[in-house]
Amino acid sequence: MEPAGHLAARLTALSRWSTVPADALLAAALFLATLGPGQVPAGPPWLLALHTALVAPLAWRRRAPMTVLGAIGLAAAVQWALDVQLPADAALLTALYTVAARRPLRHTLPAALALQAGVLLAAARWAPPGRFPFTVAALSAMAAAALMAGLWMRARRAYVTSLERDRERRARLAVAEERARMTRDMHDIVTHNLSVMVALADSAAYVRHSAPDRAAAAMEQISATGRQALQDMRRSLGIGRGRAASGEDRLQEMLRPAPGIAELGPLAERMRAAGLATCVRVAGDTEAVPAAAQLTIYRLVQEALTNTLRHAPGARADVRVEVSSRRAEVEVTDVRGPAVPGSPGPLDAGTRVSGPRSGLPGDGRGIAGMRERVAAYGGTLDAGPVADGGWRVLAVLDLGAPR
Repeated sequence: MEPAGHLAARLTALSRWSTVPADALLAAALFLATLGPGQVPAGPPWLLALHTALVAPLAWRRRAPMTVLGAIGLAAAVQWALDVQLPADAALLTALYTVAARRPLRHTLPAALALQAGVLLAAARWAPPGRFPFTVAALSAMAAAALMAGLWMRARRAYVTSLERDRERRARLAVAEERARMTRDMHDIVTHNLSVMVALADSAAYVRHSAPDRAAAAMEQISATGRQALQDMRRSLGIGRGRAASGEDRLQEMLRPAPGIAELGPLAERMRAAGLATCVRVAGDTEAVPAAAQLTIYRLVQEALTNTLRHAPGARADVRVEVSSRRAEVEVTDVRGPAVPGSPGPLDAGTRVSGPRSGLPGDGRGIAGMRERVAAYGGTLDAGPVADGGWRVLAVLDLGAPR
């Protein structure tokens, strides 16, 4: 298979050669337009050859602008030396325009000065008596018009290129942001649900002999948590329920609302079932909070409770959410206290320790992901120990700031 670098070089060369047919058509049109009756005086056949030499190089004007201008300039110099005037001199203006449009200023300026020198020589030889200044001004104006048109075209092409690059950059940023969002969602979903399932499995193993009915209930809760995790993952990834799912099923999956403040209650119930005593208090008009901000609040509480479940065995968690149309404050605090009554297991025997948080292992991305979510709303996040040995996460979201 051809390497990517060689393929790109071949495509570039092909694109440059593809301009030759169009430019050849332009050269042929100019040749015919300047070869009308009486425009080439009768004489030796080399006059027609000189006429052709002035126009033919334009077929390669976009592929080699400076070379084409030099070739036409050489033909014009021969014409001047032979003291022959030909209408095909208009090819010089086209060549100058192409140089200005496609080459940098360090090439354009010398080309313009060389053409201006040719204007002076042509006016000195062929201007009517007493009309030298007028002839120089007229020819210089035409050269300046060709130069300015080329510079404008080059500036426009650079502007369009910058727009395309900016669009590509924005597209790459959008992809990176979407990838980061999916990474955060996957981390929160997988970490939370696996932590709950591990805690439930430990509890079920602990009571499987003494209370089989409670062990069975824990296993049912594990199954429900796993199904919820799959649903959340499908929603986050934007996929349906497998290839066999119908279009209506996939549409329902996509239209299913993302979790928000209203789902904090069921979230607390799942955490209590896993052995973490959880209390949720919500104040304010939740209907005024956009769905995206509600999802952010839900994920913040979910991650904070997951951290408490994993790192603070035997603690209890207090969740406080205060919202308005312009501001949301989320506080999750875990304090020392007994586990939820009726949920025996390894969590019951755990104790809250000061200093480094202990419990199930983590990957260290929890707090970082929470900061990213809060930063998207121009807010602040404070996470750290409190005086009584617990841990507090406080997030403030600015809902009124333009997204």
